[in-house]
Amino acid sequence: MPAPDTTEPALSQGFPRQQQEPPGSTHEMTPRPDHGEDTYEGHDRLSGKRALVTGGDSGIGRAVAIAFAREGADVAFTYQPEENDDARETARWIEDAGRTALAIEADLRDPATCERVVHETVSQLGGLDVLVNNAGFQYARGDSIADMSDEQIDRVLATNLKAMFVLTREALEHLRASRGNVINVSSIQAYEPSTSLLDYASTKAAINNFTVNFAQEAGPHGVRVNAVAPGPIWTPLQPATQPPEKLEQFGQDTPLGRAGQPAECAPAFVFLASDQTASYVSGTVLGVTGGKGVF
Repeated sequence: MPAPDTTEPALSQGFPRQQQEPPGSTHEMTPRPDHGEDTYEGHDRLSGKRALVTGGDSGIGRAVAIAFAREGADVAFTYQPEENDDARETARWIEDAGRTALAIEADLRDPATCERVVHETVSQLGGLDVLVNNAGFQYARGDSIADMSDEQIDRVLATNLKAMFVLTREALEHLRASRGNVINVSSIQAYEPSTSLLDYASTKAAINNFTVNFAQEAGPHGVRVNAVAPGPIWTPLQPATQPPEKLEQFGQDTPLGRAGQPAECAPAFVFLASDQTASYVSGTVLGVTGGKGVF
């Protein structure tokens, strides 16, 4: 009988050194992320639903938009002016699934713009069933709070937190009418914060608190509120905000030994968005972290 193989599995290689300017572009990444374009198969779990996904042009947002469309939902999503090429590609994938795509250029740091995004979505899609607060910003090119400019702090807090509050506030009456749900995007950084991501990690911890807290208010109105906490995921945000040398080890500190792909996050959002699978799930944070704990 052969002896058991006790060799430790080799960790996967990281990513080539590369750098972009924020917010980053999918087309310039090596390798290109997997958003489920060729693999995600829908099962009508969101048939007839109307969803708004902020930051849906690339990364996790694009993977969610594709999955939602293939599950039967019409999808509105926001993007920044610099992300126009990525936005067009996301819209094409939604339309290829036979669903309506509504791409909305928006700087979500502006409260009036957040209000416009919700109103435009409801007007064009006829209502709102699922709000995914995905848009976020980080900047990991410093090692101390002394390196954080006022502009950086304002951008992170406004994008990650203030926009979530305003969008959710504006969407609430529509979600009550449809007995819909909210899915926020947290992060493993809420549980294992990196020194270089002090501001970003703080917002993600606050998102967890918001999720659990707001679920108590929204529940009596039939609105479910949950969050997904991704681990290290290969998106344009990484080469746009991380030092190039860190990408070579990106994700290798997880128990699974690698970074995740956006496509590996999308099923968690479908699960939480669907009344078929998560009708009694609210106030929870679902980790997609490569094995790191979210507790």
